[in-house]
Amino acid sequence: MQVRSTSMRGGIVIRRAAARDAKRLTRLVRGSRAYEGQYAAMVAGYRVGPDYVETHRVFVAVAADDAAGRVLGFYSLVLVPPELDLLFVEDGMQGRGIGRSLVEHMKSEAGAAGLDRVRVVSHPPAEGFYRGVGALFTGTVSANPPAVVWDRPELEFLIQ
Repeated sequence: MQVRSTSMRGGIVIRRAAARDAKRLTRLVRGSRAYEGQYAAMVAGYRVGPDYVETHRVFVAVAADDAAGRVLGFYSLVLVPPELDLLFVEDGMQGRGIGRSLVEHMKSEAGAAGLDRVRVVSHPPAEGFYRGVGALFTGTVSANPPAVVWDRPELEFLIQ
């Protein structure tokens, strides 16, 4: 299923990710400026593998007019238990509505799968974004060293 959005000039297409996208998704995660400094260790060795892409509902946003299909952002919806596991937008493309479009698409996918809510354990600097697109704060997930050494906000989307 492809969905078109006109949230940026030229629009974007959101399509199901394929195993061949895995390396691009890994580069997007590892290269995110949101994970610089104290957060760098969390994504340093992170890998989005082809098996992950095939197991979960992973969708990518690409520019509608880009024949090369450059990935501008992506998300991963895990159905059991319901969780938005990953959501990244390329650094230079943030602020153009791509993240908002990905969240709306995720909510649609979650509803189609029969989910009534989707949990998000947020990267601390991203909490404001999630609240801005409708997620409700539900608590805090404690640090889990050595992988994660800071508490993280827990939120959820109510799916209608």
